[in-house]
Amino acid sequence: MLSQLRPALVLLTILTAITGLAYPLAVTGLAGLIFPARAAGSLIARDGQVIGSALIGQSFTGAAYFHGRPSATSAPDPGDPSKTVPAPYNASNSSGSNLGPTSAALAGRVKSDRDALTSENPGHPVPVDLATASGSGLDPDISPEAALFQVPRVAKARNQPEDRLRQLVAAQIEGRTLGLLGEPRVNVLALNLALDELGRR
Repeated sequence: MLSQLRPALVLLTILTAITGLAYPLAVTGLAGLIFPARAAGSLIARDGQVIGSALIGQSFTGAAYFHGRPSATSAPDPGDPSKTVPAPYNASNSSGSNLGPTSAALAGRVKSDRDALTSENPGHPVPVDLATASGSGLDPDISPEAALFQVPRVAKARNQPEDRLRQLVAAQIEGRTLGLLGEPRVNVLALNLALDELGRR
């Protein structure tokens, strides 16, 4: 029996070392050499301080900033750990709401968001990504239409011409990956940083 067990244990040890240690370290090291910024989390710094990642959305609620998609992430309730409370863009608990199309709670939340957005920019259709959460709850991007929809509110709050902000949005649009994959998008954090820079000029 020992003669059969020993080769199995040796093979298990070798494969564990290769696939569990050597391979991950090699891939991580190679990624760090080829794509150093991406391998480090695509962090965004301002004035030497890390303020976020290009890969994870942040909650912007002020009228003077562009807002991202709604986020359905949650966190434990400090008063009762068996329950959860909303915690938008909580990267430690990436998830959707798990509410289906027949859910009254989902329909009510979407209607409430849509009504608020319609009052903010009357006469224009509300882009769907401003009223619906992503599956992860951490989406850092919105559609160009969603960014342009918010221009009147941001322009009014910042006392800026709308045309100037439309140009800023246009400059922040990222095309399809490799010209084929995904849809054109705008990174909300990058757009808001560019917006702050515009205000400094």
